[in-house]
Amino acid sequence: MKFDEERKKMVEKLVYFGYLKNKAVIEAMEKVPRHLFVPPDLQEEAYDDRPLPIGEGQTISAPHMVAMMCEALELEENNKVLEVGAGSGYHACVIAHVVKKGKVIAIERIKKLAEKAEENIKRAGCERIKIVTGDGTKGYAEEAPYDRILVTAAAPEIPQPLITQLKLGGILLIPVGSRFSQDLFRIRKISEDKITKENLGGVVFVPLIGEYGWKD
Repeated sequence: MKFDEERKKMVEKLVYFGYLKNKAVIEAMEKVPRHLFVPPDLQEEAYDDRPLPIGEGQTISAPHMVAMMCEALELEENNKVLEVGAGSGYHACVIAHVVKKGKVIAIERIKKLAEKAEENIKRAGCERIKIVTGDGTKGYAEEAPYDRILVTAAAPEIPQPLITQLKLGGILLIPVGSRFSQDLFRIRKISEDKITKENLGGVVFVPLIGEYGWKD
């Protein structure tokens, strides 16, 4: 009950400050229990609007960033979504609630985190999410093409496999820049050889490690 109240207040603040506008995203963030996706000793801080460590040098994004990214993706029911950087599984769970009967494939390069994400998702009662362990910079060709792709780590440049695996008319959301500061770009695939890029502003994410990202 206590966590339910805290989650409700968190969402109300995100709406008040303009991070949340889309009804489906608001409902999803009201439903997904963020405290189940953080380490037990941090559950009391789960509904603070800040990133929290989840182990292996990784973090769960601040709620306002999850809200912003979900809104920027322009998610629709029945979308198939690829998430690069599953982390705790929280963001994938929020997306799954928005796309309803759609599907979320979330890639995580760190096996321990991928296994933990699966546990978290099961405990939270989320459905239609597939967790894959691997190099997310290569995407996941087995389930391509995707209506939406989001990357929750910072790339030095846009990985070509992600553009290739995006449907025509699809949206790719990715932080691009240095290891320490980036800009969040919304990419729209206009044709097989044409994309548009929209800069949504400055962000700070952990580095995207992989063949088409930063070297470990």
